[in-house]
Amino acid sequence: MSAKTAVLLLQMGGPDSLDAVQPFLTNLFSDRDIIRIGPAFLQPLIARLIARRRAPKVEGYYEQIGGKSPIRELTEAQARALEEQLGGEFRCFVAMRYCRPSTIEALAAIRKEGIERIIALSLYPHYSRATTGSSLNELKRVLGEAGVQFRVSSIDRFFDHPRYIDALEEKIREGLGQFHPLADVEILFSAHSLPQSFIDDGDPYLAHIEETVRLVMERFENITHHLAFQSRAGPVKWLEPSTEAMLEHLAAHGSKNLLVVPLSFVSDHIETLYEIDIQYAKEAFKLGYAKFWRSASLNDSPTFIDCLADLVRKCE
Repeated sequence: MSAKTAVLLLQMGGPDSLDAVQPFLTNLFSDRDIIRIGPAFLQPLIARLIARRRAPKVEGYYEQIGGKSPIRELTEAQARALEEQLGGEFRCFVAMRYCRPSTIEALAAIRKEGIERIIALSLYPHYSRATTGSSLNELKRVLGEAGVQFRVSSIDRFFDHPRYIDALEEKIREGLGQFHPLADVEILFSAHSLPQSFIDDGDPYLAHIEETVRLVMERFENITHHLAFQSRAGPVKWLEPSTEAMLEHLAAHGSKNLLVVPLSFVSDHIETLYEIDIQYAKEAFKLGYAKFWRSASLNDSPTFIDCLADLVRKCE
């Protein structure tokens, strides 16, 4: 067996074509770590019905960003950069939660390489049972069903890692550079929302988000900042305020220059490329903002890759 260690990057994934949108949504709504719809044995059927109803609208969103999610290519680029940074004792693999390459496909590739040790590295900086928890549960389930023995350790959060904060700072400073030097710019952190019930049940996601914002803003002390939540769906109570509501609130109070910082996202995908860049940008124009800009996603930023490499080395 190989003495190398496999680093398994865990990510949500996204459809790689318009035809893949409905299967992706089916997998998403079938996940009881995210949402519980009726009894467990009925959820796959209900998920298919929901996906069939929602797919045409969601396909329209993907059409506006090139007909697919870029998240697989971006995550694979992160894996290549991380493998180069770590050196010859490590191999990096990708496992997507709701599309390919699946967890079982990634484990098969690791086994083919003869590697016995795996470090599962969640690409969600802020822990939630709906994201990291779901991916780790899937890994545990697949390992149990496969009956293959690996030595597995995991990294399930890095919301306060200094190099992660450095990476965010770099992107924010680049974003601020898009505004006139004399402009009064405000920062709006936009994090993926979560049902309020998760937080009430003890999920640490919100506390992690708030700590990241605090650490970042220690480096931008003279800039006003706000936190809001995007990508809510369904009738339950979600974290507030929503990004849409915050845009309206700030405009009503005279804000004119806004830098939106996508938080909890480490790669471009529909939430950044469509929701912020298209949907919110149109809304900002209607509300009268002079300039609305999004700071770039981390993607394969060398500083962000440094963060991931440090996490892996300290897991040794």
